[in-house]
Amino acid sequence: MTRVLIADDQALLRGSFRVLVDSVPGLTVVGEAADGVEAVKLARSERPDVVLMDIRMPEMDGLEATRLICGNPETSDVKVLILTTFDLDAYVYAALRAGASGFLLKDTPPAELLSAIGVIAAGDGLLAPSITRRLIAEFSRRPEPASGPTPGLDGVTSREKDVLELIAKGMSNTEIAESLHVSLATVKTHVGHLLAKLRSRDRAQLVIVAYESGLVKARG
Repeated sequence: MTRVLIADDQALLRGSFRVLVDSVPGLTVVGEAADGVEAVKLARSERPDVVLMDIRMPEMDGLEATRLICGNPETSDVKVLILTTFDLDAYVYAALRAGASGFLLKDTPPAELLSAIGVIAAGDGLLAPSITRRLIAEFSRRPEPASGPTPGLDGVTSREKDVLELIAKGMSNTEIAESLHVSLATVKTHVGHLLAKLRSRDRAQLVIVAYESGLVKARG
């Protein structure tokens, strides 16, 4: 059973998401939060598998709540799926930097939202290529260097760097396998090694590391 926490300041939306999630076998809602403070508190007490997190909420916004949830060892295994009414902007970058495992618009078709919950809960950390490309576009709009220490690629092999570069360009595992003329299983192994070596939660975090390490340069 995949346990889901819903965090949104609009009661009607929370109710709609609850009905949708609870209608699917294998999914259950374990709590609702009306603001970021409550979301962090419930994440610690309920230990959900996935949090559906709104960005704009009172008391504490969804980005800060995501940082606190993903950055706390007690809740570091909780996955956060950001939901927002706002399209391509700094939210994509900020949400994934905060530790979110995905970013979807609230008008996403129900089937896609449910699919995203399942993928993220499974720990695959997969992002649709279209979402990855949104992140890439955001890097292209940000010529300034990232704040804080620049992540390194020590211990990453040449072939793993090839795979990382293609991930950062928005390619799926299947596309990477075709590009490098290797099997899909080999690509999945390389991705697993990259996640471990770079201490990344998922594919979205690998994209960030690829750009902030300088392996891939964003083109404006």
